[in-house]
Amino acid sequence: AALVLQAMPQRRESFLYRSDSDFEMSPKSMSRNSSIASESHGEDLIVTPFAQVLASLRSVRNNFLCLTNVPVAKSRRSSGAATAVTPQPKNFNPGDEAYMKLALETVEELDWCLDQLETIQTHRSVSDMASLKFKRMLNKELSHFSESSKSGNQISEYICSTFLDKQQELDLPSLQVEESVAERTKKKEKPRHGGPATTMSQITGVKRTLTHTNSFTGERVPRYGVETPHEEELGRLLGEIDRWGVDIFRIGDLSCGRPLTAVAYAAFSSRELLSTLQIPARTFLAFALTLEEHYVRDNPFHNSLHAADVTQSTNVLLNTPALDAVFTPLEVCAALFAACVHDVDHPGLTNQFLVNSSSELALMYNDESVLENHHLAVAFKLLQNDGCDIFVNLHKKQRQTLRKMVIDMVLSTDMSKHMSLLADLKTMVETKKVAGSGVLLLDNYTDRIQVLENLVHCADLSNPTKPLPLYKRWVALLMEEFFQQGDREREQGMDISPMCDRHNATIEKSQVGFIDYIVHPLWETWADLVHPDAQDILDTLEENRDYYQSMIPPSPPPAPAQPHSSDDDRPEQIRFQVTLEEGEGSEECEGEGDGGM
Repeated sequence: AALVLQAMPQRRESFLYRSDSDFEMSPKSMSRNSSIASESHGEDLIVTPFAQVLASLRSVRNNFLCLTNVPVAKSRRSSGAATAVTPQPKNFNPGDEAYMKLALETVEELDWCLDQLETIQTHRSVSDMASLKFKRMLNKELSHFSESSKSGNQISEYICSTFLDKQQELDLPSLQVEESVAERTKKKEKPRHGGPATTMSQITGVKRTLTHTNSFTGERVPRYGVETPHEEELGRLLGEIDRWGVDIFRIGDLSCGRPLTAVAYAAFSSRELLSTLQIPARTFLAFALTLEEHYVRDNPFHNSLHAADVTQSTNVLLNTPALDAVFTPLEVCAALFAACVHDVDHPGLTNQFLVNSSSELALMYNDESVLENHHLAVAFKLLQNDGCDIFVNLHKKQRQTLRKMVIDMVLSTDMSKHMSLLADLKTMVETKKVAGSGVLLLDNYTDRIQVLENLVHCADLSNPTKPLPLYKRWVALLMEEFFQQGDREREQGMDISPMCDRHNATIEKSQVGFIDYIVHPLWETWADLVHPDAQDILDTLEENRDYYQSMIPPSPPPAPAQPHSSDDDRPEQIRFQVTLEEGEGSEECEGEGDGGM
């Protein structure tokens, strides 16, 4: 089961296709940023460094054949696809102007490749090359965006602190403002998240202990997984579970607040996963209801409705025609299960808040993907409840494989891993295109899980691609959750995280920046992978972006310049910088606050 890559139509491109000459190292770099097209795919632009090198080497090879008239049949290359797309050699006579021009271009092309290869650090993977390049480009975009206005500055800090996997900055004493004894005491005594201290090795909920929910009062298994007086109407809506943009809020109402159970049961049933993997319906519903009960209802955004939305979106993406017959039932089950559990027991606070407040969870997981590790631990712990182990009939090897896949997919929902995920997928797609075959074989675990990780990540970042009324409701809920965290930070004397101050947030502009710098590049790459299946989703995303752009309030006129103002009088502006250390490959975002998403 292979995935065939198709040529993409022309449309508005993300910032990844803009020039990044500061990052490139060779004199010929300007021609490498956005202009390299794989010969077999016409106008497809290549932006990942490794694929660019491959494209240039293919050009050198073809030029060599034209200059030397070497018969193609004598090539010892193992790649049959490469020889299949080799153009017919043109007749060049040594000494002719055309011959010399092609020879010089070939040498320049080869020199550029050598420049790139000489700068590759041997301990980095090819996807790291793309990730570092994309982070550098995003950094440059955010620097310009932050200069546009005070709100642009805050939005840039939010994107930087949320979606870039930055190293924790060290506070230099010489730069710290002296605090009074009272302030230091207040910070030391601030309440820590997580309630009373518990045994560190014990898996427990953030607001209550883990429990088993037995919601069955009779022998009958509910037709749609939940007891509801609106069974017929709920059934009609769940019949549209394969449609992008189904009204998940209505499903939440009709399921009596059990949308995750209803959606999960419908998805697993329609795919016949219950019979294929020998999952008893009552066991599945016992687990699903228990899982849903452990989503925190008080969270405006990260509750079971969000989990149901991501699960339904994952279900639709798995139905993509380009992915038909690509994944096994076990892999499909793992993806849907990962979507179901990916935010269970979410406290409504960000990873950075938990780290900054020295929470029990941050201590337990050493500040690394704190929430995502917790969601996984809770999910697999709930499977151990009596009558809840939906994988009880799997063989040991199947169970181990499924667990590994679920762990990989849920950890990939950590938004700080976004750029690395995007770079991995884009490198894989472009490398296959340049290779000439245009076919992703997906014949190993690494490639297969990479596609599934990005699929679930896309589903997790799918709100801006949904019909505008749904998108607007999700934005309002997410912002309220951010604001509640900001209120808590204010009460505890902490720095308020970007976009979390309800008195100082620009929602419309934040959505435009979020789409331009995060969502669009991701979905653009996914659409490239499954073309033409995701074109309607991309169209909706662009329409929603245009809506929020039109809703941005006009900026106030600039204040008259003060002739005697000094640097000290200017408002503080955040400075974004991605540092590419020669020996470490670390990236940093420097800003005024702690960041926090």
